[in-house]
Amino acid sequence: MKLKIVLLPGDGIGPEVVAQAVKVIQSVTEKFNLTLSLEQHLIGGAALDKFGVPLPEETLQACQRSAAVLLGAVGAPAYDPNPPPLKPETALLILRRELGTFANLRPAVVHKPLVAASSLKPEVVEGTDVLIVRELTGGLYFGTPRGLEGDQAFNTMRYSRAEIERIARVAFEAARKRRGKVTSVDKANALECSQLWRRVVHEVAREYPQVELEAMYVDNCAMQLIARPRDFDVILTENLFGDILSDEAAMLTGSIGLLPSASIGGRVGIYEPVHGSAPDIAGQNKANPLATIASAALMLRYAFGLEAEAQAVEQAIETVLEQGYRTADIYRGDGALVGTLTTTERGGAKQESEFKARRVYGS
Repeated sequence: MKLKIVLLPGDGIGPEVVAQAVKVIQSVTEKFNLTLSLEQHLIGGAALDKFGVPLPEETLQACQRSAAVLLGAVGAPAYDPNPPPLKPETALLILRRELGTFANLRPAVVHKPLVAASSLKPEVVEGTDVLIVRELTGGLYFGTPRGLEGDQAFNTMRYSRAEIERIARVAFEAARKRRGKVTSVDKANALECSQLWRRVVHEVAREYPQVELEAMYVDNCAMQLIARPRDFDVILTENLFGDILSDEAAMLTGSIGLLPSASIGGRVGIYEPVHGSAPDIAGQNKANPLATIASAALMLRYAFGLEAEAQAVEQAIETVLEQGYRTADIYRGDGALVGTLTTTERGGAKQESEFKARRVYGS
């Protein structure tokens, strides 16, 4: 099998973490006798600097021709004054729309070796394994009309029955293969969009009698996710709520530098860490590459159907954490062997039993 992947390192720490994920992918292809084709292009601020647009046509076409896209991060303070069409983040919205990636999967798992790294009590977070299914191409991010007019601004939240049905089915299918529970999150006591969301999700639920459904307001979900995270299995929600809740879930794990994501639904998926470009540590070799490496594992699973290869990468991550290696973002004095492991060291510490490499994280 040939793995045809487009790399979009982007801005800030994006190039650093993508480079480490590529090393892991290369190790996988060597171990499992796969063929690898990599093509790299500019996106975000890097593309703005060279082409004047955040998503050049050349980049978009390359992504459309690929089998999968591995993305780092976009954005930097220098571009904050730009109007929306010239912001780095706009590239992501366009790319998601053009590739049709309407379903964003964001797993948040508390690794046993990192229970002490969470800001919550170990007895609260231990065993947490949540999958957030976020609708990605609707809601306030894409709704029209929208605009900024002098001292007033407006955005429109808009959803159709068809959009809700398709993302709901993704969540129920995922729950059917996990622990059999979907928590649908909305704000149906205040928003008409959420009233439609709740009604349609309950209709879809009848197609999955083996899956338990509960409906929860987003503000209550935000509280319960902190109070009893182990009670959640699959969280289904719309675009904005999903963006916020998935970042909250990241802190259950000990660091946002651990959370991967897969944006699927179209012919080509986008695989990227949940974290941003972190310009404050860019170029300092401090970034945690595990979220990007875990995103590569999701890519192997969803884009190429390579379950054994995906599990090998995930096991390598688990092993290096068990061995006590830590980058600075998750070091909490919890007995870690190394609390200031660099990005390249982290990426080079690949599990020897799985990849026959020198260490478990990098070069």
